[in-house]
Amino acid sequence: MKWLRERMPEKKILPHVRRLILSVICLFIWLPLLLMAGNSFLSRGEMLSRFGPVLNGGTGAVKVTLFPDFPTLSPFVELLLDSPGFFVMFWNSCLQTGAVLLGQMLVAVPAAWAFAMYSFPGKKVLFMGYIILMILPFQVLMTPDYFVLNQMHILDTHLAVILPGIFSTFPVFIMYRFFRGIPRSLIESARLDGASEWQIFWRIGLPLGSAGVMSAMVLSFLECWSMIEQPMTFLKNRSLWPLSLYLPDIAADRAGLALAASVTALIPAILVFLYGQTYLEQGIIAAGVKE
Repeated sequence: MKWLRERMPEKKILPHVRRLILSVICLFIWLPLLLMAGNSFLSRGEMLSRFGPVLNGGTGAVKVTLFPDFPTLSPFVELLLDSPGFFVMFWNSCLQTGAVLLGQMLVAVPAAWAFAMYSFPGKKVLFMGYIILMILPFQVLMTPDYFVLNQMHILDTHLAVILPGIFSTFPVFIMYRFFRGIPRSLIESARLDGASEWQIFWRIGLPLGSAGVMSAMVLSFLECWSMIEQPMTFLKNRSLWPLSLYLPDIAADRAGLALAASVTALIPAILVFLYGQTYLEQGIIAAGVKE
C-alpha cells in the first residue's frame, strides 16, 4: 500500500473509496428489485424448480439468479387478462391518489402561502401544531381519525382515505420552505404597483414556488400510492381497496403472479420519481434547512 500512497495522494484516494462504498450500498438496495423484476418472467415450472423448497415448505437449496433460463410473459398475461381484481384495485389507487393530490393543491398550497407570507395572531402556535401532527405516526392518529370519520359517516368509502390525505401537514411544511425563499422586496414591489393579493400569489408565488409544489406532490404521490395501514383500517369493503393491498392477497403457490403484480405496481411510482427527481431532491434539501 506504500507505493499506492506515493503514487496517489490521500486526497485522490478518498473520492474513489467513497464511490466504492456508495456503489456497494446501491447494489444491496437494488439487488432485491432486480431479483423481483428478473424473476417475474419465470414460468410456473421454472418457478417451482427454483423456489420449490420455499413455496412448498420442503427442504433443499433455492436457486436464485437474476434472469430466468426461459423467460415468459405468462405471469403478466395472467395478471392483465385473467385478474379483474387487479384492475379494480389499480383504478381505486388512481382515484384515491389523484383525489388526494388535487385536494392538497386546493388546501395545502394556500395554507403554506399564508404561513410564509402573512402575520396573524397565533401563527407560531398553529404552525407548531402542524409540525407536531407531521411527526406523529399513523398509529397515534388512527383512533381519533377513526372516531371522526365514523361521526361523519364516511367509513368504508373512498373519502375515508382521501380526506385525511388531503389535510396532511407534510406538504404544507415542504411548500412553506420554498415560499419563504421568495424575496419580500419582490412582494412589496408588486403591492406598490397595485397588484392584488391573489395576483401576487398567482403570478409570483406559484411560479417561484413551483419547485416546492412539485416536490410536495411527488412525495405525496409516492406515499399515497403505497399506503397500506390507512385503507386496511378505514376500508372493510374489498372492492374499495387500493393496489397496495392486492399483493398480500396472492397465495404462495402463485408467486409468479405476485412478482408480476409487484413490478406492474412499481411502474407508476418509478415514472413519477424519475420525472420529479430534481424537485424531490430540492424538497429534501428544503426540509432540512433551518431558519
